[in-house]
Amino acid sequence: MTTPQAAKPIDSYRKYWASRFGTAPFLPMTRAEMDQLGWDSCDIILVTGDCYIDHPSFGMALVGRLLEAQGFRVGIIAQPDWHSADAFRELGRPNLFFGVTAGNMDSMINRYTADRKPRSDDAYTPHAAPNKRPDRAVTVYAQRCREAYPGVGVMIGSIEASLRRIAHYDYWSDKVRQSVLITSKADILLFGNAERALVEIAHRAAKGEKLSEMRDIRGTAFIVPHGWKPDEEWQEMDSSVVDIPGRVDPHLNPYQEIPEQAAEATKDMDPAKPQVIRIESREERLAKRRAERAKTVLRIPAYEAVAHDPVLYAHASRTLHLESNPGNARALVQLHGERDVWLNPPPIPLSTEEMDFVYGLPYARNPHPSYGDAHIPAWEMIKYSVNIMRGCFGGCTFCSITEHEGRIIQSRSEESILREIEEIRDKTPGFKGHISDLGGPTANMYRLACKDPKIESSCRKLSCVFPDICENLNTDHSHLIQLYRKARALPGVKKINIQSGLRYDLAVRSPEYIKELVQHHVGGYLKIAPEHTEDGPLSKMMKPGMGAYDKFKELFERFSRQAGKEQYLIPYFIAAHPGTSDEDMMNLALWLKKNNFRLDQVQTFTPTPMALATTMWHTRRNPLKRLGRSSEKVDVVRDGYRRKLHKAFLRYHHPDNWQIIHDALINMGRSDLIGHSKHCLIPPTPPGDKAAAVRHKMGATMSRGKATGARQAPQGQRGKPATVGARGTGGKPGSGKPQAGRSPAKPGGKTGRNR
Repeated sequence: MTTPQAAKPIDSYRKYWASRFGTAPFLPMTRAEMDQLGWDSCDIILVTGDCYIDHPSFGMALVGRLLEAQGFRVGIIAQPDWHSADAFRELGRPNLFFGVTAGNMDSMINRYTADRKPRSDDAYTPHAAPNKRPDRAVTVYAQRCREAYPGVGVMIGSIEASLRRIAHYDYWSDKVRQSVLITSKADILLFGNAERALVEIAHRAAKGEKLSEMRDIRGTAFIVPHGWKPDEEWQEMDSSVVDIPGRVDPHLNPYQEIPEQAAEATKDMDPAKPQVIRIESREERLAKRRAERAKTVLRIPAYEAVAHDPVLYAHASRTLHLESNPGNARALVQLHGERDVWLNPPPIPLSTEEMDFVYGLPYARNPHPSYGDAHIPAWEMIKYSVNIMRGCFGGCTFCSITEHEGRIIQSRSEESILREIEEIRDKTPGFKGHISDLGGPTANMYRLACKDPKIESSCRKLSCVFPDICENLNTDHSHLIQLYRKARALPGVKKINIQSGLRYDLAVRSPEYIKELVQHHVGGYLKIAPEHTEDGPLSKMMKPGMGAYDKFKELFERFSRQAGKEQYLIPYFIAAHPGTSDEDMMNLALWLKKNNFRLDQVQTFTPTPMALATTMWHTRRNPLKRLGRSSEKVDVVRDGYRRKLHKAFLRYHHPDNWQIIHDALINMGRSDLIGHSKHCLIPPTPPGDKAAAVRHKMGATMSRGKATGARQAPQGQRGKPATVGARGTGGKPGSGKPQAGRSPAKPGGKTGRNR
């Protein structure tokens, strides 16, 4: 199997013979387009749940252009009618294989809200039309490909397949489901950043090798007979049960006589003859250990076990995440019935040169002409943005980025990024000088990495920044600052905004970066994601405490004042995350009120496949720690009432949430937070109920007219009542206009994160 040192560059393969047809303006979606290109068939057909936009931010376009650059004729079937196999025959029988993906998002997250309600729109469809893809699209599409052309190889990939490669909890059916390999009946699954594996598979398939026979490629998973191993040198390590105390051997007695067996073994030794003892060096021992590790497969608990045993499910999840570093990860195997699902180690990250190659391919940078002038929300969002890197070493437990793209940052060169900005300027219709984003999964991890490659390759930590920033992590933001300055200096570029998620705990290590960001790249508001204020849920999220937020806020406001700009931070928070108590949400609501935030839209935790937070949600166990039958239990917000309450706390100011918060505060013994005082969370009467407010005020006035002090006022009404309708400092309620120097009254904005 390929080692990190022996990875073959993806642009070094000899091109397939069909490269003579040249580059297509758009990859064909119909037979007529194939005829125009002079093709009689496609070598590879890609099936996707998204509409086809020829831009590197869309997976199928990137994969298609990459395969085209290898010389293959690639066709695309976008959002086919899955009710029959007819749509899957549109381009004919592929010469090599079908490549199947659900699209840029997991189809279930795309189609349903956090409350399991169908969405009314789809950002990846023309005119945002819903219902253009099926539930669990990878499985449905793969089965239709089999039906359309039996015997043709089927490869599955993308984030949906990647996050469902082993037995996984499915929130929408509320049960543990089998690996998507089993349900889709695919020949091979590609997970993570799949370019390297995809290129190798395509060239090997072109030489006649079947997908079902390719078993030695990193970043792939497949089905094998139970007990199968690549060769006799491989050994299996059983990790299908949780750790239990084993036998403790007694201490050896130094005065014990030598057993007869030992004496027999040494009787022929000549005491006068020197005995040769070879001492291995540290390097030799490490090399031997690495060689043994590379030939070791870990057996995690079987599907049938994790489906019914929460502790074993949590153990399997923890093991999978610990085996995610390409430098030291071992192969994994999981039994499904009488067959094994085998996972090779993760793919080797792309080098900067390979990233430049992938993003420098001849994309049309527009939707396919068949869509005409249709409004496609996802395209409108990113058409003036540039992806500068991949990966995230934050390790947030609710986020799928790390599970899919890995913890090692893969960055493009400055030249490649600046060239793409110039292409946007010169080729993209409607460009007026405004680049909407330079970023990626995070805004400020560009070219950040471990200081020592040897340490990086041996590390098994789930996060480089939790609970604190690792001392081996390089946090130098100078490369990013330099990139910003060069991008701003390009002719025709008037403004560059940064809208990707900012790791403020990293940013505070570089005040110069914050100054550069605030003075040149913030358009009035900057979105950041503390996610919570309380240590309990933050520890389950693997997010930093509010100390880092406060320090960032101080620097943000200082540099904004120096620039003469009135700018505001917009924090995002998650409701109902595992490990969050009702009191935690109450304290978060008090923090929001104290800082004068009134959120318009909020995010409720959605359990996505494979995420560690999903494991907590399903099992009520904490996979961040070593697991046992008596290990830590996690408070999980599963019932509808508590999820609604936690969401309501984030919008404490909304009249519709007054009753549920009022009742909860009474039940929690915190009626002192009900009233008109500054420290109170909600008023004693629903906001907007003027008649009730007048009655309450009149009752309070009459009470003050009686013998004061003869009777203690009810809790929550002590002292002089505040003026009816007063809400402390800040802008006009509901206006969205913040008071100078304070946080905005209506942060607004939709998270849209697949987390």
